[in-house]
Amino acid sequence: MSPPPLNSTELIAELQALGIRWADARGPGLSRKGGAGPSDHKAITIAGQTVMVPVFTHASAHSPFSVELLALEGAAVLRRNGSPVADIAFPTEPRFYARSTADGIPYWKIAVLHGRDVLATTVLQTCVRYKQRATSCQFCAIGQSLSRKATLAEKTPAQLAEVAKAAVELDGVTHMVLTTGTPPGEDRGARVLSAAAEAIKTAVDLPIQAQCEPPSDHAWFDRLADSGVDTLGMHLEAVTDSVRRRIMPGKAEVSVSAYMGAFTRAVEVFGRGQVTTYILAGLGDSREAILDACRTLVRLGVYPFVVPFVPIAGTPLEHHAAPTAEFMDDLLSEVASILEIARLSSAHIKAGCGRCGACSSLRAQETARA
Repeated sequence: MSPPPLNSTELIAELQALGIRWADARGPGLSRKGGAGPSDHKAITIAGQTVMVPVFTHASAHSPFSVELLALEGAAVLRRNGSPVADIAFPTEPRFYARSTADGIPYWKIAVLHGRDVLATTVLQTCVRYKQRATSCQFCAIGQSLSRKATLAEKTPAQLAEVAKAAVELDGVTHMVLTTGTPPGEDRGARVLSAAAEAIKTAVDLPIQAQCEPPSDHAWFDRLADSGVDTLGMHLEAVTDSVRRRIMPGKAEVSVSAYMGAFTRAVEVFGRGQVTTYILAGLGDSREAILDACRTLVRLGVYPFVVPFVPIAGTPLEHHAAPTAEFMDDLLSEVASILEIARLSSAHIKAGCGRCGACSSLRAQETARA
């Protein structure tokens, strides 16, 4: 029985809200459990788009969606309550994962493949806020992969350059994300990101997004650009003060107005549409609050990458409900309209989460309007 025609934006929203019930979600293809986001997900390709779908969350254990693997390697049928919904496939494990550094560190402990063609790494796998509940972001699992010895506490510029070069040459990776836990100091991670980007760009021509909290000294934006960073991500996560104080008390000390000032300066350096922010829908911000924030951001030239919150096992919010598919589909349709009017598009982002788009159906909404 063939799957029926599908509305990809609605289906992706459903999958990211409900997840997939999967007894052996670690194979085939790529999945990630714990650690810096996206976590507790699996990458699947559906309707020509690679998306990250929850498979290790509490909600996914009760999802109406399941997968039937086919004899053809990497191919499967997605089912809802037993009925076929769509043909899907899985990005295959990249060849660079089989390599190790001269001192025996597997490349996959240094950087990993996200989505289909983006290399990602957390340069510092520690955060000044993480171990204290009074300051930590309650959705964050940055320490989990480190505690499992699945990554390194700090990746050196030389290690990152070596892995990036191999990922481009062996697997056709087209852009890279450098993120970081927030270290002590006013640069908030910009220093290590700058050093990493410079080493990578010396080794291989690869577009790079750096992601950090806004540094106190905005001169760091020029330094990041000079080091080879192409786009910058500074993530609000939540947009209203009450939600920010409740969900991320330490990070909320950097006010929304401070972010807006940083966005304004960063756009002057990197260009309109080359500065992005993550907004996690479902933490408590209303639809109207998120849309108002998006309108403000696009007026500044910032691309708001709005994604559904996914509760990660082992965090204080592991039992927090994800936003409904209906809420996300309606919200992201409006965000796509705001982007269209402002003539901002994920297709024009040089590197980073917004360009990848796998953690949200926003890109599918943009494509539907094209």
